[in-house]
Amino acid sequence: MPRKRSWALLFLAAAGCSTFNREWKSAKPALSLTNDIQGRWQGSWLSQTNGHHGRLRCLMSQGDDGHYSAHFHANYLRILSFTYSVPLAVQQTNGAYDFRGEADLGRLAGGLYSYEGQATPTNFFSTYHSKGDGGIFQMNRP
Repeated sequence: MPRKRSWALLFLAAAGCSTFNREWKSAKPALSLTNDIQGRWQGSWLSQTNGHHGRLRCLMSQGDDGHYSAHFHANYLRILSFTYSVPLAVQQTNGAYDFRGEADLGRLAGGLYSYEGQATPTNFFSTYHSKGDGGIFQMNRP
């Protein structure tokens, strides 16, 4: 049974990654003159708990009333990848967007993660914390 569960998780992760890649390719590049954080971001993540790190991409979309959705695609060891979304409460102040949110990534991925950070139209920085991990995201526009 554990072996079947591993294959099912691998299949779901691969399916999520291909959906993310399609969305990434179809998203319009951000115009450098706009004062917005929607669109594509790329950079890296770093666990300050265990030193793990990897490539990170994000599609940011605006919802209603100061809420955004950050759809992340993280890579680890160049072959493993994981996609997930985080709802963010965002407040704009002096050209910067302060945000915070949380998402439950499931028991196998570490449970509940909280995110807090700031983005400008060209730079994105966030910390993340869970019961067993914590680190940073740093991204820029592609």
